Amino acid sequence: MAEAPNPGVAVVRLTGPGRGNMMGLAFWEELPRVFGALDADDTVRAVVLAGAGNHFSTGLDVQEVLGSWLGRLGPGAPAQAAARTELRGLIRGLQDAITSVAACRKPVIAAVHGWCIGGGVDLISAADVRLASADAKFSIREARLAIVADVGSLQRLRGIIGEGHLRELAITAKDIPASRAEKIGLVNDVYAEPAELMAAALAMAAESAANSPLAVAGTKAVLNEGREEDIARGLRHVALWNSSFLHSEDLLEAVQAMAENRPGVFTGK
Repeated sequence: MAEAPNPGVAVVRLTGPGRGNMMGLAFWEELPRVFGALDADDTVRAVVLAGAGNHFSTGLDVQEVLGSWLGRLGPGAPAQAAARTELRGLIRGLQDAITSVAACRKPVIAAVHGWCIGGGVDLISAADVRLASADAKFSIREARLAIVADVGSLQRLRGIIGEGHLRELAITAKDIPASRAEKIGLVNDVYAEPAELMAAALAMAAESAANSPLAVAGTKAVLNEGREEDIARGLRHVALWNSSFLHSEDLLEAVQAMAENRPGVFTGK
């Protein structure tokens, strides 16, 4: 959902189906359309990306997006080359949706409150600047769900928070508060309340919108040069990895554990 509160500034709000703005199939279809339209709109000079309700996003809706795959690649399934090729195409489509944010020529400022989990972190990693309120919590949660994060956080965060912090967060799948996120550079600033956060994000967007749009777009293009080539290579690799190895007994256990609201018990099978 896009808004236009100030001249030259658009606000995109994540609005999920009552589950913390969880990223279901509709989200992945709408995101590239929205950012493609913003990129083409000459009246838009900067974008603020925020979540509606109490959270930014609780991440991928695993059951809705991957549920149909849980039984297709298991023991006893027929020859799987075509199915795995289709799965790779699905993953590449999710990746392209997030990349539409990074590719947008307008600067994108992510304003994060509440939970920002998994796919939410992938999404904000594609923004140009990240801000947070004090209640924000972040988690690269995928390893806890028996998944290799595959839509951008492992590739983009290396240049944002550095190798050591990225490896810690991705391998442990721990949750971190806004204060730690600011310390490691995941967010630039932390504000006491979500309203204060939104005001700051809109003010930053207005500052950018007041500048030459050609110069701002050119600056973003120059900053992206080289980095985006490395990211694209990493995304191709992880898409191949997950199309080969995503399905596992551990993944089935993770889905069951989520349904039962308990920690997963993993066996490495």
